Amino acid sequence: MIKGIGHIGILVSDIEQCLESLAKIINFPEPMIRESEEAKKKVAVVDLGNVSLELIQDMANEGSLARVVKSRGNTIHHFCLLSDNIEEDLERTKKAGVEWADQKPRIGLRGKKCALSAPSALNGIPIELSEP
Repeated sequence: MIKGIGHIGILVSDIEQCLESLAKIINFPEPMIRESEEAKKKVAVVDLGNVSLELIQDMANEGSLARVVKSRGNTIHHFCLLSDNIEEDLERTKKAGVEWADQKPRIGLRGKKCALSAPSALNGIPIELSEP
């Protein structure tokens, strides 16, 4: 069952600079920046209480996410819905016609089971399902 919104995923060109800029607007504990050499991404999660901001930097200059940032600038990439049974919610939404990039849950950069929809899920905006 979907329990609420977990985070908003934002693609950024420079994660450190984005965190500095965001800190001028809101006060938050400095997040750890996680690097995944395998996925060629940097991720920082800014916890704002009821929802988090997940900043994502593609370290591959020609990676798919880096190309989006080059063409659109820093931008919202997806939003995450928290699921208490990701396998069940994934199957339920497939039966309802939602297209999924991930056909089964995988372990994401934050170490939790997750699945990303195709952008067509919300007419151009992917949805991520994740364990809380």
